[in-house]
Amino acid sequence: MQTVLVLGANGRFGQAATQAFAAAGWQVLAQVRRVPVAPWPARAHALTLSLGDTDALVAQAAGAQVVVHAVNPIYTRWEEEAMPALEQGLVVAQRLNALFMLPGNVYNYGSQMPALLQEDTPQRPDNNKGRMRVAMEDLMQSQATQGLRSVVIRAGDFYGCGTGSWLDLAVVKDIRRGKLVYPGPLDLPHAWAYLPDLARAFVAVAELPPRPGFRTLHFQGHTLTGRELLAAVATAAAELDLRPALGFKTGSMPWALVRAVGLVHPMWRELARMNYLWRVPHALDGSALQRVVGTRPSTPVPQALRQALIDLGLGRPEAAAPAAVH
Repeated sequence: MQTVLVLGANGRFGQAATQAFAAAGWQVLAQVRRVPVAPWPARAHALTLSLGDTDALVAQAAGAQVVVHAVNPIYTRWEEEAMPALEQGLVVAQRLNALFMLPGNVYNYGSQMPALLQEDTPQRPDNNKGRMRVAMEDLMQSQATQGLRSVVIRAGDFYGCGTGSWLDLAVVKDIRRGKLVYPGPLDLPHAWAYLPDLARAFVAVAELPPRPGFRTLHFQGHTLTGRELLAAVATAAAELDLRPALGFKTGSMPWALVRAVGLVHPMWRELARMNYLWRVPHALDGSALQRVVGTRPSTPVPQALRQALIDLGLGRPEAAAPAAVH
């Protein structure tokens, strides 16, 4: 039986990866600081250890062929904690002689990024979070000379599998009051990644024959303009009896207020620094990933958003049909 160690399995992507690998028949060793309340798949087993407890992690994960680094520090502490966490994860993967897998994002490209992002697109970050992301991937690449096998699968904004995304923090924050909010211009495309689909892409790459060295692959996900996203949210909400009789009111993100509050509120300050992501159109080219793993199942946008709303505790799930995966 193939075995994967998921680091940070209590996070949203960690949960999605745990579910996807277990559904594909893998034994999942889920590193967590506390066992979650919700039941896990039968093939998943919790390792209640600190990420820094390397010896114990390596001992309990002996035989794991893959390490998925789903560790995601609090956003306001990300620049201080992300690199140390990555270094700990890399040590574990090296000692296990396992493939190391990291979910990437588009921060690497900076505010001058082109509309279509490919694996060889030049990376020109112009803020600290972007520079840190580049440094993390550079470290993975440098360790290929020491035998580390690793891959970054880059994706757009995560959504699904609970709270903590732009979907719940902004777009549907006031959905019960009949209002939807979009953070940028409604006519610009923005890259999104539905976490269960992204996690299945990780499984597909993990099941490829071993390949030496470091590489990056892009997950296409869903590229939507603001209008398209809000229309899909409205469709999903209607299926869950959430849509007002006269339709939703829509609003925009008060960025001037966000910047002002950010002077004293660290989270708002961090959000303001990344607002270019909503003003610069971008999409990820997933053709290289498709070439290596073939055409993968993709959840249609309305069904993905419907399940994402259910995961947030919104609406009446019994009113909706099961989500289809195409």
